[in-house]
Amino acid sequence: MNDWPDGYGRGSYGEPEGARAMRHVQRRPVPQQPSQGYDDYAPPYDSGYNTGQVYGAPSGGGGHGGGYGDAPPDYGRPAPGWGRRLKIGTVVVLVTVLGVSIGTYFWADSKMRREVDLSKVIERPEEGDCTTYLIVGSDSREGMTAEEKKKLHTGSAEGKRTDSMMILAACGSGNTMISLPRDSDVEIPTFVGSESGKTFKGTGRHVKLNAAYAEDGPELLVRTVEYNTGLRIDHYAEIGFAGFANIVDSLGGVEMDIPKAFKDKKSGADFQAGKQTLNGEQALAFVRTRYAFAGSDLDRTKNQQKFLAALANQAATPGTILNPFKLYPTLGAGLDTLIVDKDMSLFDLGQMFFAMKGISSGTGKSMNIPISGSRGGNLVWDKDKVKQLVQEIKNDDPVTVTSNR
Repeated sequence: MNDWPDGYGRGSYGEPEGARAMRHVQRRPVPQQPSQGYDDYAPPYDSGYNTGQVYGAPSGGGGHGGGYGDAPPDYGRPAPGWGRRLKIGTVVVLVTVLGVSIGTYFWADSKMRREVDLSKVIERPEEGDCTTYLIVGSDSREGMTAEEKKKLHTGSAEGKRTDSMMILAACGSGNTMISLPRDSDVEIPTFVGSESGKTFKGTGRHVKLNAAYAEDGPELLVRTVEYNTGLRIDHYAEIGFAGFANIVDSLGGVEMDIPKAFKDKKSGADFQAGKQTLNGEQALAFVRTRYAFAGSDLDRTKNQQKFLAALANQAATPGTILNPFKLYPTLGAGLDTLIVDKDMSLFDLGQMFFAMKGISSGTGKSMNIPISGSRGGNLVWDKDKVKQLVQEIKNDDPVTVTSNR
């Protein structure tokens, strides 16, 4: 009697079925090694169970623990795609930085007040090898409230006059800053009116230098400086009281080493000797003080040079330029009140600041224009020394001329 159900385990003719290959088990062929004797090594038969690849292992091996002949796994290889992601991230960062930098440049450039037209200046000296700037501090109270005028001790006079004037020569041989006392005795030459366009003939009239600015503005001031020195001025930069104080405050103050204590009621100065950080109000008092030095404009110009060099040294640093929380307030505070010539770019302005920074770092020279005496209360320039000084600047030679005051 047959206990197997009909058709179960039998072949097509009802006989018991033979062993059937299991489709999910794949056996690897055993490599045949040539016989070399009784002790020859023959690889053992690999069923696949030892490697866990019995089910679903692709033929030919692969993956971890593959069959005979598989390559060992490479655990040190980085995850695929990281190199590409790093490249993309780097490109994104560079594009962002470039975009911000370009945007900042055009924003700042658009805020510059290009109001001085040097093309109106006639009979100009020849260009030299250095780039020259006429830097002017005016007593303009533009935009200031009554409270601000009182706080900064500026008074309430209408219009504006030059409170300080300096020539900055940026040269390959070294930078030189030359103060022009506002009481300098100068001749007003023939000039063309900046507004009227009329020609005013020179009559040999001598005035204080700041009178040229009061008479017909920056263009006549440049014309007068060029005529009396023989040095061509490439760029003009002017800043008023409020802008000056705001720049200092935006930087968090400027550190100064004041050698001697002094006071001046008119400017509001009240300083002790030693190192100290001046805020905007104190800085303005420092550069405007005159009567604490027996009314000498020469002592005041030395303080102005010293402070401007320190200001540029602090402003033209990576800590300011690369810090948007300092850069934007500083640019905003300064450029809103900074008046420059029509041809001056933001790049030119940056070069001016770095040239001023070079003065404070010891790679340049600061001086008053050489004085030989006085006439009617005005300071008379030493013509021979001025001529030599100008020639050295024109030729980009190291400045050897010294001031006797």
